[in-house]
Amino acid sequence: MAASGSGGSRADNGYGSQQPRRRKGPGALATAYLVLYNVVMTAGWLVIAVGLVRAYLAKGSYHSLYYSIEKPLKFFQTGALLEILHCAFGVVPSSVVLTAFQVMSRVFLTWAVTHSVKEVQTEDSVLLFVVAWTITEIIRYSFYTFSLLNHLPYLIKWARYTLFIVLYPMGVSGELLTIYAALPFVRQSGLYSISLPNKYNFSFDYYTFLILVMISYIPNGMKIWLCCFEMGNRNTEACSKFKCANDVYDTE
Repeated sequence: MAASGSGGSRADNGYGSQQPRRRKGPGALATAYLVLYNVVMTAGWLVIAVGLVRAYLAKGSYHSLYYSIEKPLKFFQTGALLEILHCAFGVVPSSVVLTAFQVMSRVFLTWAVTHSVKEVQTEDSVLLFVVAWTITEIIRYSFYTFSLLNHLPYLIKWARYTLFIVLYPMGVSGELLTIYAALPFVRQSGLYSISLPNKYNFSFDYYTFLILVMISYIPNGMKIWLCCFEMGNRNTEACSKFKCANDVYDTE
């Protein structure tokens, strides 16, 4: 998450009559930095969106469009690692652990799966999560920018708390299908795996690890989706029942 939300949790867990507590916003310097960061990230994901459209119009096909946006995708998705530092240094009042988990999951898919297993780069599932990420991030970062400037257009607010209904399952499906497509190549090549015996007496099976990652999507995905619905229904003012700050799929 690149900026803090506009509301806090109620003292009575959001179901009583007490007024919501207002969260103290960032200082002037931090606000200026966050605005700049979010503007840059919005522009970066817009570049990716334009790249996808131009490549599609040039090729006349949606297959293998990943190569047209590979470099900016890696750069701006990796740039989201700064959001972990934002939390660690108190620039935004969000969970470092939760933010790290959510940001790293995307960085992992970008580098440890899609980049490392070249064979999956032509899979349509890659385009599925790339499109979902791109639309989500354009909305998310522009939402944070306008919120920090205290001038949030209704359309952006509506998109942020509505389009997740399509974007979230679309992105998760693309991610899972891409990991699944990578499994046979990982197993055949032994990518990132460490076999015994070795001087460290340690073994690691990357193939098994990817399967465990896929399984972890079930509980984590359900929690995030419930949070998305909670935030959409309560309009972010008192989202406390399913609080999951910094979610990369349109929650805060």
